[in-house]
This record gives sequence, structure tokens and C-alpha cells, in this order.
Amino acid sequence: MIQLYPASTRYTVKNDWLESNLSFSFGEYYDPSNIRFGPLRVFNDDTVQPGRGFGIHPHREAEIVSIVLKGQLKHEDNLGNAGIIGTGSIQRISAGTGVLHSEFNASNQEEVQFLQLWFSPDEKKLTPSYEDITYDLEQMHNQLLPVISHIGSERVAKIHQDVTLYLSRLDGKETLTFRQEEGRRIYVFTIDGELSINNDNILKTRDAARITDLPEITIQASKDSFFLLIDLPGGEF
Repeated sequence: MIQLYPASTRYTVKNDWLESNLSFSFGEYYDPSNIRFGPLRVFNDDTVQPGRGFGIHPHREAEIVSIVLKGQLKHEDNLGNAGIIGTGSIQRISAGTGVLHSEFNASNQEEVQFLQLWFSPDEKKLTPSYEDITYDLEQMHNQLLPVISHIGSERVAKIHQDVTLYLSRLDGKETLTFRQEEGRRIYVFTIDGELSINNDNILKTRDAARITDLPEITIQASKDSFFLLIDLPGGEF
């Protein structure tokens, strides 16, 4: 089954320094029918104005992934980690038993746009940890490039959950096929462009699809497109 979620259906929080488009219940937005998709609990599409950001705040029992789409994001935490990530970089925080961190736009001139995703960990009371990786932008051209996985490597950040996140830039009219084991889930998010899934299901910019009971899908770009695909486990969460 393929369920489409157009960008217009997301809940938007907006003030003088932040615009956040929420795909799942978060903060002031609560919908009991839209809590999670498997272990994926948060999918926020954030734009932060120059020099502004989220002050020090706590997290626990969550795997937090940040993917910068434009600009630069500055991170600091009570584990002693500090740094700036930009396009081509991804950050993973395992909050575990508890972590304090802040996130700010590192620039005083341009906005930063980033996706932030939270996953339920596969194990409770993990020791908090931090990782950021830089991936090869050319390696996602017309193919799926893994950037986060439960099996980490030099350019794939390790996450404590049975999920894999792929990024791809697909040329117009090009096609990709994705296969997974039976009983798993797929989440597709079009960052930019326009895609079709199995011919009939159209995803435009910032649209999403939640897919179950289909271990194989075909993705075609009607024009040059940039998208995220997440391979997720089935079962109850």
C-alpha cells in the first residue's frame, strides 16, 4: 500500500526566526492518527534565519539525524562535541540516557535549511554519542547512496535502529528500483523535483509517501529530482 502525503498536509510552525513543517505529531501539533511510521517518530523540515537557532535543550531515548539542504548548521553539546555541518554532511546523535545540545544557524547572512528526523532506538539506556559524516555528492547521481545505517562505515553514519537512509539525485526520465525484505516499510520524501512511484503515485517537491506491503518499488523522475528514501522495519513500535 502506498499512502501519499502532499506537502500541503503538513502542520507548519512559523515565527520571526523559524519555519518548521512537521510530518508527524510534534510539540503543539498532536494528531493521534499521525504519531509515527514504524520507528520514525519525527520528520521536521526546518528553515532557520541567520544567526538564530535552538538554545541548549535536552533529549533522551532517541536517534536524531540532521541533514543540511542549504547553508550551515552549528552544533554544540554537553559531551564536548562542537562543529558546523553543511551540504554534503549528516549528523547523528544518540541521545540515550540523556544529552544537552544546541543548534544554530552558523551564518549571519543566509538561512539554513535542514531535515531533522528522530527514530526510536532499538535499545534503551544507550550511552549518548555523536557522529557526523561527509558523503560524496557525485555518488548519489542516478543511484541510491546510503548515508545512515545500522551498519556504519567511513561515509555511512551508524544508527541504533534497523533503518537505512538513502539520498539520490535522479535525472529527468531516469528510473530506480528499490527492493527490501518482505514485511518492511519504505518512506520516500521528495526534497526537490517530481517523482512517480510505480507509475501512478506522483510526489512533487516536499511530498512524502509511506509504503507498506510492497517489497519492491520503481521510482521515476519526471524532471531532475532530489529525494530521500528510508528502509524501515515492520512490526509494532
